[in-house]
Amino acid sequence: MPDKMAEQAEDVGIKKANRSFSKTFVLAILAGAFISFGAIFATTITAEPTLSPGFTKLLGGVAFSLGLILVIVGGAELFTGNNIIVMAWANKRIKTAQVLRNWSIVFFGNFVGALSITVLMFYSEQYSSGSGSIGAKALSIAETKCSLGFAQAIILGILCNTLVCLAVWLCYSAKTTSGKILSILFPITAFVAAGFEHSIANMYFIPKAILIKSLATNDFWASINASPEMYENVTWSNFLVDNLIPVTIGNIIGGAVMVGFVYWFVYLKGNTRKA
Repeated sequence: MPDKMAEQAEDVGIKKANRSFSKTFVLAILAGAFISFGAIFATTITAEPTLSPGFTKLLGGVAFSLGLILVIVGGAELFTGNNIIVMAWANKRIKTAQVLRNWSIVFFGNFVGALSITVLMFYSEQYSSGSGSIGAKALSIAETKCSLGFAQAIILGILCNTLVCLAVWLCYSAKTTSGKILSILFPITAFVAAGFEHSIANMYFIPKAILIKSLATNDFWASINASPEMYENVTWSNFLVDNLIPVTIGNIIGGAVMVGFVYWFVYLKGNTRKA
């Protein structure tokens, strides 16, 4: 029941906040890699240009769900999901410094994991498959993300992590692995299909496109009948300043406020339960 789910979420938050730096960092690297695998899967299966837009978005969302399934079932530390450890903080079970410490370690570890997979994927030249269609899709995704307005990116980030943290929340109700997978599938498919913004996923999507834009061969550009100049917004500056910062702000609001604080207020406020 939801009240027991809230207690479990609180206990998980306490455990995460007290985990050692080394274990937290390694698990964060794994989560960055896991989310990247979901992004790779989604990019690959949506690269076919003949599919209808709605069906393509649906397929992409289902494929991207792989990332959070690996995080939850496989066990890893994901910044966006960890936003709901504020439930333990709001109930005075952990300190502010512990929350900020966890978020900082996990965010940086996620970045390391995502960038590691980005580099490996680029040099695998998988982006040139399908006559370059996978690389073209990666560039198109990044161009859209890097073209968002600051406020727009914040709002899309809020909506995204509301759904991500609801998926994590629903997992606390599941007693089986299949139950966890089903809890994850629909919220994650919804956020991807709707075009919401996930900071950790963007640590793969946009750097991958930047590498393609900067280092891909002339043969690749000829195969997709395009040039680097067509993707003028795909830059490190636009990624960090115009996307990652506002999306991260939005993700924190969506996860910590829209989910974490709401469920703390309903089910844990005034609860003096001891560890």
